[in-house]
Amino acid sequence: MSLRTFFRLFAHVQMLPILESGEETLVGGQAVMEGVMMRAPHSYCVAVRKPSGEIVTEEMPVARVSEKHKYFKWPILRGLGTLGQAMSLGMMALKFSANAILDDVAKPEATKDAVSKPAVSSWMMNGQIIFSVLFFIVLYKLVPLKLTEMLSRFAPAMNASGIKGQILFNLVDGIIRLGIFVGFLFLLSRSKEIRRVFEYHGAEHKVVFNFESGKPVNVANAQQFVTWHPRCGTSFMFVIMVISMVVYMFIPVHGFVAKFAIRVALLPLIAGLSYELIRFAAKRRGSFLALLAAPGLWTQRITTKPPSDEQAEVAIRALDGAMALEARQGGELVIA
Repeated sequence: MSLRTFFRLFAHVQMLPILESGEETLVGGQAVMEGVMMRAPHSYCVAVRKPSGEIVTEEMPVARVSEKHKYFKWPILRGLGTLGQAMSLGMMALKFSANAILDDVAKPEATKDAVSKPAVSSWMMNGQIIFSVLFFIVLYKLVPLKLTEMLSRFAPAMNASGIKGQILFNLVDGIIRLGIFVGFLFLLSRSKEIRRVFEYHGAEHKVVFNFESGKPVNVANAQQFVTWHPRCGTSFMFVIMVISMVVYMFIPVHGFVAKFAIRVALLPLIAGLSYELIRFAAKRRGSFLALLAAPGLWTQRITTKPPSDEQAEVAIRALDGAMALEARQGGELVIA
């Protein structure tokens, strides 16, 4: 794998939680390299436009995680199960899209139909996952905590014993974390290649909105909708940042190592709580909790861009593939 390919994949893997969206009983999707993955409750389809202009697809049946393990129907745990499966499917879709794009670019015309080894193998993707998880922990847990510790030396109130000092310390830590998150997204959006991913992200949202509206799903109808959607990974990540700030305020731990350890250990709980809030907000868009999730929608102004008709066509192809497979399995959808 070339250095450019490594960092290209790294950027996409880092954005998986940001680009992913979906709910077990609803249609959702994710942007990938020059394409979109869509899934229904029991089916999955990814569509990618190759450099040649051809649209290639991959589809397969997918069982709900709550059907395989009943405890994933419980609050908090259902979020972890759904998110875990979504990330797994996202990695599969990213691998398919990367192989479709990179293999098509690398082959000379005379060998386009020849059988060749995948451009991106499973061990490469596993390495990307490990590297990206470590990067996430360092960027969003270690760095904000270290910067807050440094700032606390100049602010006695942040070092004060008791609830007041604890709340102030974690408030500053959370604000720094949010700043890093938004800043990182903005820097990524400056890349021409990542901007195209954000355009496919917008295409995915428009097509999902089109489907949920009940109107015939086509390019003209899809383009009438906005690009930001309440069930989006960007909103989810923003909510995680806010929820973690609140949770840390109520855990009386002291010392840098203990604070860092608790931040890593509580990730599953915070992710589960955040999922429940997003789930509630998506169904009750006028509620107070929906207002708490609103900044995530604003952040989608960075991670979604207006797509071209060709990009919307790819998203529709992915949705059609997922829906056709869902119908063949006798599946039913619940439209929120």
